[in-house]
Amino acid sequence: MTSTRCILLLSILLPLVLLSLLTPSSATKRHVINFRSPALYPEGLIWDPSTQHFLVGSLHSRTIHSVSDAGVVQTIISDPFLPENATILGLAVDSGNRRLLAGIHCAPPLLPCSALAAYDLHRGGRRIFLSPLPSLDNQDTVRDIANDVAVDHKGNAYVTNSAKNFIWKVDSNGVASIFSTSPLFNSQTVVPDADASFRDCGLNGIVYDSRGYLLVVQSNTGKMFKVDGESGEARLVSLDRDLVAADGVARRGRDGRVVVVSQKKLWFVESRDSWGGGVVYDEVELDVEGFPTAVTVAGKDRVYVLYGRVMEGIMGSYKDGEAREWFEIEEVMSEKEGGDDDKVGVYVLVGLGFAYFCFWRFQMKKLITNMDKKIT
Repeated sequence: MTSTRCILLLSILLPLVLLSLLTPSSATKRHVINFRSPALYPEGLIWDPSTQHFLVGSLHSRTIHSVSDAGVVQTIISDPFLPENATILGLAVDSGNRRLLAGIHCAPPLLPCSALAAYDLHRGGRRIFLSPLPSLDNQDTVRDIANDVAVDHKGNAYVTNSAKNFIWKVDSNGVASIFSTSPLFNSQTVVPDADASFRDCGLNGIVYDSRGYLLVVQSNTGKMFKVDGESGEARLVSLDRDLVAADGVARRGRDGRVVVVSQKKLWFVESRDSWGGGVVYDEVELDVEGFPTAVTVAGKDRVYVLYGRVMEGIMGSYKDGEAREWFEIEEVMSEKEGGDDDKVGVYVLVGLGFAYFCFWRFQMKKLITNMDKKIT
């Protein structure tokens, strides 16, 4: 009798276990963070692996904030010595030295100013240095724009100049120099349908690869470049399509794949030859109204974009006449990558189902044999 009860109990429990496996895990649900910081209009976004928080810059307030996964905002850096209304654009975390690097830009009517600031994340955001970035020695009246920032394993920072298509380098002591002025940067054709939001924006997002090179995207041409981390020599990455209006870029640690954000799309890009060429294997439509400008890779290689609504802040086109208070950081997933995981899950479930069927059949046969013996 005891054996019969055990068989019946297992017959009930095993299907319930299989059904629970079919229920989606909360870990696979898309994560959306709404955070409140009046008139912030952040352009830059980076993940700090030490604190497990996001860090965002600001359009005019000379502040940098941490944002938790629950949307709790804390001001970690407030630098009143920066020019009033200066914009904090690209951000990079130097994990080895626990420093935060920030690109500083002054837009008209402020006097021209492009700089890199370094802050100590160990000591309450104390500024370590503020390095003015040198301009080219020519008569060009176009002001420099220090945009995105990347950092290598030695603590050297690389900053893109979106106005003049070159890259600065700032060493760990704050000494700045012009690093790469490759002719390739100015030889690409601006896309014909470039609108005012990115027509004059050249080199933009930049990321460092531990194998000793940088990947840089160019907004108004949609091109990507591979730049040697020592010589500054650049090569054009042969992509299967142009990444038009490309802005921020980030690299995933587990597979080396790159994600590139624009105002309309997020591209998932991979390479099988160390970025001699690359293929866009998926693209995701984004919320154009939110004006996404930055992308970062957080814990477990999860990809997040920032909806900082920067253009609204720049133009002063406030809804109901008041500056916005709420902004978003949103996880973006590749359906093609998720599809592969789903297929594996289906195969696992089919295997478990078959194993359960064999077990059930064997036990039922055993039960019938025992009952026959009792009857006879």
